[in-house]
Amino acid sequence: MKILIITGDAGESYETLYALHRFQEAEYEVDIAAPSKRMLHLVMHDFEPGWDTYVERQGYGVESNLTFDEVLVDDYIAIVLMGGRAPEYLRNDSRLLDIIREFNGKGKLLCSVCHGIQLLISAGLVEGKCVTCYDQIKYEVNTAGGEYRTEQAYRDGNIISAQTWQSHPEFYREIFKALAERK
Repeated sequence: MKILIITGDAGESYETLYALHRFQEAEYEVDIAAPSKRMLHLVMHDFEPGWDTYVERQGYGVESNLTFDEVLVDDYIAIVLMGGRAPEYLRNDSRLLDIIREFNGKGKLLCSVCHGIQLLISAGLVEGKCVTCYDQIKYEVNTAGGEYRTEQAYRDGNIISAQTWQSHPEFYREIFKALAERK
């Protein structure tokens, strides 16, 4: 079974590498899709005293091995939408939004962490759903007709969402529970 990770330049480094390694550890095949195949420039977001928002630093990079045009949804059991700043521009990519909608239409798992929820919002899939994300995005969730939840991770049907990289334990427990249900 295969997992598709979506990110791009300015995607959150720790979220992306944690997902890649966690799925590989569990013996899933993983593809990373982005607008182009190349080494992506990822960033690290952290929370520091005295700041009203997160700070951003350069993070480790990761190689994308697929473009959005090369993605075949039937090859995957789940899609994982990474946070960072990448969703800010990826949400304008009509091919990516079509991919996300196709995953949903086929009942596959849609997983998002932090700002990754912006991709689900842009794909029109949050209306009537309970989701969580970085708390500064709750306005977008509510405006899109969703219900913002304060839990570290939350599952509503085939959507599993998490607040930030600090939510990894709860997020991946939910993901692996959902994957086990599908085996």
